Amino acid sequence: MELSIKGMTPLRGEIEISSSKNAILPILVAALLADESVTINKVPDISDVTIINQLINSLGVAARMEDERVVIEGQPNGHQPPYELVRQMRASFLVMGPLLARQGKVRITLPGGCAIGTRPVDLHLKGLRAMGARIDITSGDVIASAKKLIGNHIYLDFPSVGATENIMMAACLADGTTYIENAALEPEVVDLANFINHLGGNISGAGSNVIRIRGVRRLWGGEYTPIPDRIEAGTYMVAASASAGRVLIKNVVPEHIKAVTAKLKESGAEAEERGNQIEVSRKDEIRPLYIKTLPYPGFPTDMQAQYMAYLSCADGSSVITESVFENRFMHIQELMRMGARIRTEGRTAVIKGEKELTGARVKATDLRAGAALLIAGLNARGTTVISDSEHIDRGYEKIVEKLNALGAQITRQPESH
Repeated sequence: MELSIKGMTPLRGEIEISSSKNAILPILVAALLADESVTINKVPDISDVTIINQLINSLGVAARMEDERVVIEGQPNGHQPPYELVRQMRASFLVMGPLLARQGKVRITLPGGCAIGTRPVDLHLKGLRAMGARIDITSGDVIASAKKLIGNHIYLDFPSVGATENIMMAACLADGTTYIENAALEPEVVDLANFINHLGGNISGAGSNVIRIRGVRRLWGGEYTPIPDRIEAGTYMVAASASAGRVLIKNVVPEHIKAVTAKLKESGAEAEERGNQIEVSRKDEIRPLYIKTLPYPGFPTDMQAQYMAYLSCADGSSVITESVFENRFMHIQELMRMGARIRTEGRTAVIKGEKELTGARVKATDLRAGAALLIAGLNARGTTVISDSEHIDRGYEKIVEKLNALGAQITRQPESH
């Protein structure tokens, strides 16, 4: 599908943030560890959730969406998730930990997802090996087996979110205690630990750089509601400021988006926090910024593209350095089609602000690049058409409906070739 956006409309009104995509995917996978039925509430209707549910079903466990809930029942009897599902989404690799813990074996193809760099899985495998798993890689598949996982000290060379989550899930049913050092600090990691503890796990220290997991014999069932999506919140905050509008963003945890809020204020926007709500507006020119992406609590790589679109209309030159992924500038070429002036040197982009962008035909190369092009289109003179918009639907629930409710003029239409 294509999205057609008529630009130059200030966004006004209020918007409700959905539950976090990056929290829900590992939580749904972790339900494979439970002996009883698990219900996850407030699940967003996005394509990544559909794929992970199909993946869970392929392993012999029933995962069904009922209104805004997913109910997961049954015990896994498969250990080889299908290639065509795994290659679509990187989060599918997270089934390794639970399947090793429950089944003692897993065969999985190396994962797919957004094309934003190598994002190797070696840290996942290092951690599982340290717990006694035997791992071989053959013709693009990872084959792992373990009679019983044993707790151990695991040091991560980089605070990888996926590796932290995979190891944590494997360790929660292992013999003994596991320590993950240099663990990822992201709120989504904390949410996964809280979910596992809610089912009877014993995890402490999540949100710090050392997580301790004491293995338990089994996990029970339960009901759980994940945290709000901090990247969705940040995206709408930037869209509100880019359009010089005024938007009240509801269902947010301000603590989770401090870096995003700080940069927005630095750029001349107002962001007023009221409990679990933030109101964003801007009257003055967009001031240029220096941004460097870092693991949490630093500035999130998942907000880099949206800020680049925003700063394309700043009053002066901005600098963005991408230190997390090495191939995350694919949106630059598309923004330049709209009149943005951006120069890259390795992992650094220099954005020379223009008075305004011009609508053009552009292509979404990944999820966050698609969101950036939407922000640019809202802010551009004329009409912008974004092809391959299904990337955006991977992570933003009802984004067209939410933006149109704020006064945007966006329509979906079949791709024209």
